[in-house]
Amino acid sequence: MLQGRTLWELMEKRVDATPDALMAVDEDMRTLTFAEYWSEAERAAAGLAQLGVGAGDVVAWQLPTWIESLVLVAALSRLDAVQNPILPIFREREVGFMTRQADAKLLVVPSSWRGFDFEAMATDLARDMPSMRVLVADRALPQGDPSTLPPLPEPLDAEDQPVRWLFYTSGTTADPKGAQHTDASIAAVAWGMAQRLALIAEDRNALVFPFTHIGGITWLFSGLQSGCSNILMEGFHPEETPEVLSREGVTLAGSGTAFHQAYLAYQRKHLEPVFPHVRGFPGGGAPKPPALVTEMREVFDAPVLSGYGLTEAPILTMADVSDSDEELMHSEGKPMPGVELRIVALDGTVAAPGEEGEIRAKAPQVMKGYLDSSLDADAFDDEGWFRTGDLGRIDDKGNVVITGRLKDVIIRKGENVSAKEVEDLLYTHPKVGDVAVIGLPDAASGERVCAVVQTAEGQDAITFEEMTAHLTGAGLITRKLPEQLEFVDVIPRNPSGKILKHVLRDQYSG
Repeated sequence: MLQGRTLWELMEKRVDATPDALMAVDEDMRTLTFAEYWSEAERAAAGLAQLGVGAGDVVAWQLPTWIESLVLVAALSRLDAVQNPILPIFREREVGFMTRQADAKLLVVPSSWRGFDFEAMATDLARDMPSMRVLVADRALPQGDPSTLPPLPEPLDAEDQPVRWLFYTSGTTADPKGAQHTDASIAAVAWGMAQRLALIAEDRNALVFPFTHIGGITWLFSGLQSGCSNILMEGFHPEETPEVLSREGVTLAGSGTAFHQAYLAYQRKHLEPVFPHVRGFPGGGAPKPPALVTEMREVFDAPVLSGYGLTEAPILTMADVSDSDEELMHSEGKPMPGVELRIVALDGTVAAPGEEGEIRAKAPQVMKGYLDSSLDADAFDDEGWFRTGDLGRIDDKGNVVITGRLKDVIIRKGENVSAKEVEDLLYTHPKVGDVAVIGLPDAASGERVCAVVQTAEGQDAITFEEMTAHLTGAGLITRKLPEQLEFVDVIPRNPSGKILKHVLRDQYSG
């Protein structure tokens, strides 16, 4: 395992250690060694410098999970620029907000991807932002002579590093919020994750979610630290992605509940093991039903190794390869190295051991604050603890158990109902493929509990009576039972797997 104060320093150390080792391979079988990565990044950095990109300039980029996206990240690090990776799902409203707030000097996009004209969107935005240029990069980056590059700045220690990353939260009901990170904050996450997963150079990780997500950048750092390689897919597909992962001998197949459900469905269509070398299923970004952990173990003989965190404070906790199945089923692992957690009861007091409350954190991976500093007052408490907005408790083994969101507690007739508790129980019914439990406005009770179900493949839809019988049989008390049952073809999720409950609430609140 190697460490570097900056991404570029880490990359140079990796190139010195294992220059010819495989760094990345994509669905088209294009490959990149660590030495090739360094060389490509230098040429791209020189090309970007010719476009006027320099130290401290903000470069927003919205590319799929391509090899060129990895190269772009390193090239911008070589130039000491500030990077603003943007998820490909975002459109003009969100991208315009981000680039204006960040004062981006350059916006890098594909010409078009998955039926959307990114070039037209970027061009329209640039008309209203004369200081921002647009670079269309379709699996190709500007090239230049590395000998023309400016000298590298001396790397600073973690506490002195400037902000070099702007990651925006998935703004769904309000404007996105720009979390400011440094190379050191991302490196700390990557290092801890590598330890929990026992990463080795021979590992093949599935990087099949948007690389622009903070988790994608974390895997880049972990790959450079450990020397493992990443298998890239420009977009996840339930049939094509498992085929590629199987071909490339995946050992760590991430990266969350929706992905793992797809892997299960794919394996059940095949007699032979599709992932014969898999040793773990890293996950995060969304709650996992305990039953899913059991299914994955039964089908693949490998554990689900989930973590918990936010864009503002990525991977605060993570499961360890040595954890028991019981721990893996019912928790999100122990705090990562350097992470301090505090559980605060709803009345503002520090919770007793084992008691539920809001999770608050101090950690090297906590953001430096929002780009809009006026948001910091609500994000941090008076003692400097970051307020996650998530509810949880710490069990007797030190594992963090997530019990819901502060905003996801349904209050019916003055009583709290945990949506996650009901979801976990419903997921165990064979007719339920996926489920979201939401609170809907109700004149009599304040909120009513509504279960939104995606029917399992090959099954008939669960009836209201079957649902009620299943939940009561599992021990759910009457006041927590759903009063409404709805069906959707697919539970809506964002790219990191979080259920878009606001979409469902809007749909069924009428």
